[in-house]
Amino acid sequence: MPRTARLIVDGGTYHVLTRGNNGQTVFHEDADRQRYLQLLSTYARAHGLKVYHFALMPNHVHLVLETPFGEVLSKAMLGLNLTYALFYQRRYGYHGHLWQGRFKSLLIDRDSYLLECGRYVELNPVRAGLVRHPGDYAWTSYRVYAEGSDNPLIALHPLYETLGVTARERQRAYDRFIEDGMQRRLEERFGFRALKRRGRPRKAEAVASAGPENRNVPNLFDRGSDEK
Repeated sequence: MPRTARLIVDGGTYHVLTRGNNGQTVFHEDADRQRYLQLLSTYARAHGLKVYHFALMPNHVHLVLETPFGEVLSKAMLGLNLTYALFYQRRYGYHGHLWQGRFKSLLIDRDSYLLECGRYVELNPVRAGLVRHPGDYAWTSYRVYAEGSDNPLIALHPLYETLGVTARERQRAYDRFIEDGMQRRLEERFGFRALKRRGRPRKAEAVASAGPENRNVPNLFDRGSDEK
């Protein structure tokens, strides 16, 4: 079966997913995750990519990236995944394919969906049952946005900058946005509605009004094997 053509545009923002082959673990230790982020930073600089959000799960990776030119996304991801695979093979004496085929990429609406996509990415460890709160997991971009942690890899996106006048206001608003997503997930899972919910950031209301086609997009990536 021929491969489906990617929708790649100049200046586009993408939700990128890379899985371990057959769901295998690709990160065993913190040193593995650190190496992957180092390589991501190197390839992002080399190709002019902006990294907005990330989550390194045991057997897959979520990234939210902006690319200046459409064609560089494939070049950057090919180089990143190949270089990390070589590192993994040397470190663990592994033979065979590390990644499950080519990466997946989905063009997203930066104005209406970027915050929602970032939240989806950063809540992966919670959905997988690895932690109870995203702040307890070190290998996502959550702490940058909600706690002000310094991470030169991350470019704070323009929509986040509208959440408050000061850095602390933006962090609190983003944290409320994340908490709202966690509350909604509990309601859906256990079939109850909270008496009082913490709201989204006031200036991110465009996210809430995004059409169903945008809100359902993450389900294309949300498979059971991804969140283990």
